[in-house]
Amino acid sequence: MNEALTPFHVAVPVHDLALCRKFYREVLGCEEGRSRANWVDLNLYGHQYVLHLKPGMKPNNHHNPVDGQEVPVPHYGVILSWSAWHKLEERLISLSTKFIIEPYIRFEGEVGEQATMFLLDPSGNALEFKSFRDPSQLFAR
Repeated sequence: MNEALTPFHVAVPVHDLALCRKFYREVLGCEEGRSRANWVDLNLYGHQYVLHLKPGMKPNNHHNPVDGQEVPVPHYGVILSWSAWHKLEERLISLSTKFIIEPYIRFEGEVGEQATMFLLDPSGNALEFKSFRDPSQLFAR
């Protein structure tokens, strides 16, 4: 079943719209689209990522173990090409970004081998950026 258009739409709550807008634009390099006083549309690697103001929101602190790491749940993510992932990794490191899971290769040598890294936006929303050395293994078992 694949009837959706390629881009994905995600709406996330943020407690400080101005601070998050700055983070997504300046740190992640997102272009801004339509915006209003209580929401901002962003282009996150071709996906519509919408920040919605939710005063007083608190981040979710649940984690599940994956490959020896405590992966935050929920989290939002993008799968990048191998070269784009490494370019973003270099950018984030050069900006002294604090990672909640440092960039590394997960499931190394196994089916589904992938580069991954996790960070938080200023509202505590967890973000994952990953890449598969072999993109055909995205859904491999």
